[in-house]
Amino acid sequence: MSHSVEKKSKLLARVRRLKGQMEAIERALEVEASCAEILNLAASVRGATNGLVVELLEDHLRNHVVDAESDALRSSGAAELIEVMRRHLK
Repeated sequence: MSHSVEKKSKLLARVRRLKGQMEAIERALEVEASCAEILNLAASVRGATNGLVVELLEDHLRNHVVDAESDALRSSGAAELIEVMRRHLK
């Protein structure tokens, strides 16, 4: 997880934007918007989700691998990152 208040605020803002984008998809489905409109909204969500994942990966990499306090913590942080990336890239 993020290690500063500034990062926390930035991540929460991203999540709230994602929530709004998902609600826009829900509204579009309820009013039977065109397929193209709904697909564009979904593509926006995918882009925003990818941006969030990149922020989280970067934060983890910096804090738990690059700036780790010991080799043991660095190895643990790297192993966690590898596992997350395997799941994410499936």
